This record gives sequence, structure tokens and C-alpha cells, in this order.
Amino acid sequence: MPLVATSVVGARASQFSSSASSSARLLPALAHRTRAYRPLMTPAGSGRARLQVRAARLESTGVSVGFRGPQFELPEPMTGKIWTLDDFEGSPALLKGLACVAISSNSVVTHPQDGPEHMIVDAEKFKYSFPYLYDESQEAAKAFQAVCTPEFYLFKKDGRRPFELFYHGQFDDSRPGSNVPVTGKDLSHAIDCALSGQEFPFVQRPSVGCSIKWNQ
Repeated sequence: MPLVATSVVGARASQFSSSASSSARLLPALAHRTRAYRPLMTPAGSGRARLQVRAARLESTGVSVGFRGPQFELPEPMTGKIWTLDDFEGSPALLKGLACVAISSNSVVTHPQDGPEHMIVDAEKFKYSFPYLYDESQEAAKAFQAVCTPEFYLFKKDGRRPFELFYHGQFDDSRPGSNVPVTGKDLSHAIDCALSGQEFPFVQRPSVGCSIKWNQ
């Protein structure tokens, strides 16, 4: 039963973490949260108008359980490889049944710090063990019906059936600026349930984050 955990993000890839159960060894590499955006402003005295970009806070509510994983064809800046959803068909041999991919979809016009060269820096710094893909056209974000950063999708595939959404919710109860510890308990619980063939027993609470920075 292949599983694909996908994080559609507008900026740096958000962390996946796991509980002490079977999922604890599946997503060891990501260890930081998507940072809150600071306004981008032209330096004072440059003679140009100052630009300030603010992002709305949104919830991830676009798709429901059973939603079929959309096809994508996206480059990985670190390696130059082009990845598609079909590349994860054989994920039982990868990370004990779970494959992971992160996708960055922010516009580099308004947020150049989220461009491919910076994605490479993050992937190296945080030792990502999964593909970190660049969605320049933002078509993948639209196909996933993503609206905020980050959004977490856990897809399950049984036999010849297509990848179907099992979990689309928050990482945990933590939020930028809050004092709630980052544990990843909600996503970890969803992974454990999917791997053990159980239904997710709780209401899936949506992710909350800044809006994706769309191309104008």
C-alpha cells in the first residue's frame, strides 16, 4: 500500500515529524517550520517607491478525503531531475512504505527569496531526504487546490487504484508566534492510521498559514 505525503508550500518546506510509533522513522529529515513572511521593502534612499507585500491568513479547506492525487511534472532544483506522481508508485520500498515530496509554489516576482537557488540552500542545510520541487507555473498548487503555506496531503494507494487523499489537515496545534510546541502529532497520527489500515478517527483540522503568493 504505497503512501505519498505531500506538502504544498509557498516558501521553505515545512517540517514533517513523527510520533514514537511506526511513523517515527518515516520522515526524519525536516526539522523547521515555514517562517512567517516579513514585508519586502525597497531600501530607504534608493530613490524608488517602497514595496510592501502582505499575505492573508487562510485555512486549507479545498479538497476532501478521497480526492485523487493530481498528476504533476516538476523539476527538483537540487538535482535537475523532473518528478511526476508516477515516480512514487513503488513507494513500499522507500522509507518503509511512505514517500515524501515537498512543492514550492510561491511567485518569485514578489518573493525572490523563495526561488530555486534558495530552495537548494534549504535542502542542503536541513538535509532533506525527499524531493523538494519547484512549481514555477503554479499549476500544481492549483491542481491540489492549495491556498496556504503549508498544506499537508497524505495520499494512499491500494493496488491498481489511483492515489486517493487520506488526510488533509494541520501538522499539529502549533502556529507561528504561539507557545504551542511543534510536535507533528496530527500528521503523525494520520500516517500511523494509514499504514495500519485504520480510518482516521478524529475531525481533520485544517492547516492555517499565509496565502500562496500567486503570480499576477
